[in-house]
Amino acid sequence: MKATIWHNPACGTSRKTLDILRESGAEVTVVEYLKTPYDRAKLEQLLRDSGLTAAEALRLRGTDAEERGLVGADEQTILAAMVANPAYVNRPLVETDKGARLCRPQDKVREIL
Repeated sequence: MKATIWHNPACGTSRKTLDILRESGAEVTVVEYLKTPYDRAKLEQLLRDSGLTAAEALRLRGTDAEERGLVGADEQTILAAMVANPAYVNRPLVETDKGARLCRPQDKVREIL
């Protein structure tokens, strides 16, 4: 099985999710999304496949998203902010041929393995 993780190596949940993927035997592609930001179409697809709105995937902790008025903003505004600043996307997102998940907690990744 192939898997792609949008990963932040500084995040414990992201590291644990990556460990689960590797232990599963999946062929893992790691995208450090802070270095290689999402393109809008891919982010929209990942959120759709995860069953999430942009508001549900918005990362507040450790960001200025709330101060910038993103809480309660419309989907298009949040998506534009996420593309411009990928730190606003909660992590980690994982995609396999079985779907996509926001893996918080990390064991959610097992749903798509």
